[in-house]
Amino acid sequence: MTLEILTPEKKLYHGEVYGVQLPGIEGLFEILDKHAPLVAALGKGKVKVLKDKNSTEFFSINGGFVEMLNNKATVLVEGAVALD
Repeated sequence: MTLEILTPEKKLYHGEVYGVQLPGIEGLFEILDKHAPLVAALGKGKVKVLKDKNSTEFFSINGGFVEMLNNKATVLVEGAVALD
């Protein structure tokens, strides 16, 4: 699936991924390849990008929204930074 992480200033991430783990306002949830269409609010926390089954990347976000449609997840956030 395709993942985009966007802030008002710039595109933080764009690429093909296996899945993504997100901090929903009710708790963590995960979106995997070919997930059903979805729109959800996000809280403050860490986004875990599952590039493949052995490689991950992390971002810290301050809340926002995620939309999953046609095997593309778009994460819209107010502020985010990449974590090492």
